[in-house]
Parts: sequence; C-alpha cells; structure tokens
Amino acid sequence: MLHSMTGFARESADAEIGALTWEIRAVNHRYLDVQFKLPDEMRAHEQAFRQAVAAKVNRGKVECSLHFRRAFDRQAELQINKELVELIGKRIKQMSAALPATGAVNPFDVLRWPGVVEQAGLEAEPLFAAALPLLEKTLTAIRSMRASEGARIAEMLESRCADIAALSKSVRARMPEVLEAVRAKQRERIDKLDIDADPARLETELALIAQKLDVDEELDRLDSHLIEIRDIVTRDEPVGRRLDFLMQELNREANTLASKSNDTETTRASVELKVLIEQMREQIQNVE
Repeated sequence: MLHSMTGFARESADAEIGALTWEIRAVNHRYLDVQFKLPDEMRAHEQAFRQAVAAKVNRGKVECSLHFRRAFDRQAELQINKELVELIGKRIKQMSAALPATGAVNPFDVLRWPGVVEQAGLEAEPLFAAALPLLEKTLTAIRSMRASEGARIAEMLESRCADIAALSKSVRARMPEVLEAVRAKQRERIDKLDIDADPARLETELALIAQKLDVDEELDRLDSHLIEIRDIVTRDEPVGRRLDFLMQELNREANTLASKSNDTETTRASVELKVLIEQMREQIQNVE
C-alpha cells in the first residue's frame, strides 16, 4: 500500500497535570527529517519522541509540536515573589512623586507583572507519561491520512499504467505495417534509379533497416516495467525511491522509441508516453 509523505494530524487530551495537544505536519523530503517544538520540561525526552516517530514514519519532513496548558491547582498556595513586589512598589512611589496626577495602581496589575506570581515546578515524568501515548495516537492519525492520499496516488498510477500499456500494444501492432512501408519505399527508390539490384544484397539491406527500426525489445522492457510498478504499489513498505527509478527506466524506453521512430503514429505515441510518464513522476515525488 502506498503512503503519501504529506499529511496533518492534531490530537488533544486532558490529564491531571493539564491539557496536551500534539500537532504533526508532514511534507515530502528525500529522507526522514523530524523536528520538534517542545515545552522546556520535555526537552530531555526528545529522543524517545523521535524514536516513536521513526517507528511510524519512514520518509518525509515531519514537524511535531507539543502544546501544554497547565491545570489550575486549587490546593497549591499562590507563591508571590515578595522581593520583586517590593521593588515594583518602590518604583511606583517614585513615579507617583514625579507624576502626582496619576491614580493609584491596581494590585491585580502588579500580579500580572512577569515573575511576580511564581508557579511550583512541574514534574516532567507525569507530563511525559501523558504526552507519549498521545503522540502515538497522533502518529496513527497522520499515517491513516497519508495512506488515504497514497491510495489516491496508486489509482492514478494504475490509470497511467493502463494508458501506457495501450500505447505499447498499439505500437507493437503497427510495427509490421511500418516495416512493410519501409521495404516498399526502398524498392520504389531502386525502381526509380532504373538499375538491377542484387536480390540477396537488397534483402540484406532491408533486414538491416528493419533491425534498426525494430522496437520489440523496448516494448518488452516497457511492459516489464509496468508489471513491476503494479506489483510495487501493493507492497506495505516504502517504495518511493524504487518507483522513481522505474520512471527513469520508462523514460529511457520512450526516448529510444522516439529515436527509432520512422512513422508519424509511432512518434506521436512516444510523445504521449513521455507525457504519461511525467504525470506519474510528479505524483511519485510525494510517495514515501
């Protein structure tokens, strides 16, 4: 089953310590590149989070953000930084003396001053114990989204493979007619020259021309690559690089077909092949 490299997932959970939310964004990338935005208390556990991501995601640029809102503890004593409050009070008196027209300062405004209200330290282990399973749940969600997008890509690839197979079949069916047209044209040229040609030598020359124009080998390889692509898209493993290589091989056969073409219809078929292959290649750039 194909997996896309793009996706987004967001999962939240409430725990005794507070509310947690994981957000994961993934885009295509040559390798697996995982980046984290974590609360300071979780920095020491980044490696464990990274291992959890690597177990579910094989390729792509993945940005993981953990948001935490601490729960209010009614039993906890409100800790006030008295030294900071006294310092603020002194500065307020100085400002009041310099600006006597100003009104009294609201004590709640002082409480909002950074550092005045001190929160008790947060234990990292309970937060980690709640964050890790939530991360795994979020990874499952984004993997499901990537699988859904991968299924859409697989349908597109199958459609293009069918179109390429039809073109290959039409070119193969037309080749005897093309070769016969080449033989007739060569005989017509000799007739116009009004010379006696050695029949054996003529047949040899015609056979060499037919060999140069023969594309059976290219068409066989083209069909073989299509079989492999259809097999690969059913595998439950990362296949993006293998598919990208097969696109190069398909393009090589299309180029060879164009270079050997001595017929308008065959040339048109080779151009259509390149268009189809490019459409597949663009989608495959996003496959894990």
